[in-house]
Amino acid sequence: MTKRQDPPTSGRLDPSRVVPLAYAGLVGGLTLFAALIVYLGIGEIARTLTSAGVGLVWVSLFHLLPIGASALGWYIVLAPVERPALRTVVSARWIAESINQLLPALHIGGNVVRARRLARAGIPGRLAGASVVVDITLHLFAQILFTVLGLSLLLAHFRGGGVDAGVLASLVLSVAAAGAFYLLQRRGLFSAIALLLRGLFRSADWSSVSEDAGAMDAWIDRLYRHRRALALAECWHVLSWLLGAGETWLALRFLGHPVGLTTALVIESLGEAIRTVAFPVPGALGVQEGGFVLLGGVFGLTPGVSVALSLAKRVRELALGIPGLVVWQVEGAAAALAARRAQSSEAPE
Repeated sequence: MTKRQDPPTSGRLDPSRVVPLAYAGLVGGLTLFAALIVYLGIGEIARTLTSAGVGLVWVSLFHLLPIGASALGWYIVLAPVERPALRTVVSARWIAESINQLLPALHIGGNVVRARRLARAGIPGRLAGASVVVDITLHLFAQILFTVLGLSLLLAHFRGGGVDAGVLASLVLSVAAAGAFYLLQRRGLFSAIALLLRGLFRSADWSSVSEDAGAMDAWIDRLYRHRRALALAECWHVLSWLLGAGETWLALRFLGHPVGLTTALVIESLGEAIRTVAFPVPGALGVQEGGFVLLGGVFGLTPGVSVALSLAKRVRELALGIPGLVVWQVEGAAAALAARRAQSSEAPE
């Protein structure tokens, strides 16, 4: 059995081309974040945030519900073909979110890691990758539904007026982008990319990559054929977004500025839409805070309270994200150690 050759070094995608963009976003986000905090007053924001006390712990724990709902959506995507352990899917979803929120990974790194983690659990690698692609698509469409709901409630609040046309334009573009992403998948997206790269680098050694891409496209097509499972998975993803609104509602109560569930839903849905648009900025630093100031102002929240709400979410990101990163690193180190031991035991004496 011949060992498959890796693509030539000259044909590999160079991560160093992506890293500068990620760090540029990080620097820009930190600058905006610091400027906003200083401008609004550190003291007032700190007093509002600390007034939540132990409530910040409950906000962090509550976020386990949206993570669990989203993980169940992914699990159901896989269920008609493979049934991995549910705990594996949930932990992979948690670790992926930890990476995407706390590291300059452009929301790509976490999804790559969760596919690899699923593969290490025994799921065929191409199926694992295909399930992540399908799950991301469902997640995007669920977010669009959530954004439409929030925007509709906001329009009702303004009685049909007062909403910037740019918000509507962004929503239309999001729908178009998500629809195009889905259609491209159904037409062999990864095979097309592999063929394009093979043509650019003019190397026959890309044939193995083309085969892998073709297999992944086949798995994606197979997963999309299970319409009932996809519909159920989409319901779980929508529920995940709705539970996020519950987190905002709970955080504002602990911050001493309670709002209705409708208001919390508008703030959460449009705030998450802003985060999605600002994906080049790690954690949407500064962008999330500015968006919350604008959205909170519509419902009578002071800028200090709006930023404190954003920081309460930052506390939650750290409280759940740091352990996720630790688990990821520990498991990676353990896997590398086990691989070295296996190699040394197989080596001739």
